[in-house]
Order: sequence, then C-alpha cells, then structure tokens
Amino acid sequence: MAIHGMTHTESIEIAAPLADVFDAVRRLERMGEWSPENHGGEWVSGDGSSAGDQFLGTNRIGEREWQAPAVVTRSEPGVAFEFTVPSTDNPMADWRYGFKQTEAGTRVTESWEVFRLPESWDGDEDPARIASRTQAVQEGMRTTLAALKATLEA
Repeated sequence: MAIHGMTHTESIEIAAPLADVFDAVRRLERMGEWSPENHGGEWVSGDGSSAGDQFLGTNRIGEREWQAPAVVTRSEPGVAFEFTVPSTDNPMADWRYGFKQTEAGTRVTESWEVFRLPESWDGDEDPARIASRTQAVQEGMRTTLAALKATLEA
C-alpha cells in the first residue's frame, strides 16, 4: 500500500561547480556534516559511482539511532545521484538528488518518497504521526542543503 503524503522536494542554488556538488553528495561519509538526521555511513560494496553499490547509513533522531541499508539506483555525474532503502520485498523509500548547472553554479534538488512504513511503526498509520515525520524530513532537507551550500561556498 502506498503511503500518501510522505513525499517532499527541496532545491537550493550553490555557487560551486556542478562536479564538486555532485561529488560532495555522493560521499555519504560526509553527509553527517550537513544532515541533522543522517550521521554518515559506510560503503558495503562499491563507492557510490555505480548503480548497485550498497551502503549502510547511520541515522539519529534524539535518543533513537538506527542503521538503514541502501542501494544506489542511479549515479550519473553531474546529473543525478539516487538510492533506495529496501525492505524485504519492495522499496521502502527513495532519495534522489538532481543537479543542473546554472549561471551562478549548481542547482541541487533533493527528493524523498516513502512507499512503505518501516516495520518499527507496527502498522501505525496515524495521520498525525505521518505528518510529523514528513515535517521533520522537510526541515532536515532544508538544513542539509543549506549546510551543503555553506560548506561548498566557503
């Protein structure tokens, strides 16, 4: 069953070369510098340069910490970096980063879409809980992109 309302997209313009922005996003070990939720991760196979590469991301919200496996579904330098968080039989969520060269540098667009709730939710599809999680991700995406911009423009 699709989860309605658990999607979001944010964009930001960064005064940095497209290749530098793409490379920064693809280096998951650095994501913890920018994201309030993701605290980095480690490559299980590959390095994010090819579809099929796998990593284990470490996430934290307050006192709750968890690891999530992910599979790169697209890694096209300067165009897109995408990965899916699988569950036992179907994707649980997709994360996408798109890149476009602009006169000022690079526009990066981050997108998030949830297809299934995590097993830890135990069937809890409470609309208020879904809205709260979506809001937290929206705020996290804005924070992440702003921090990425600050780092790359420094």
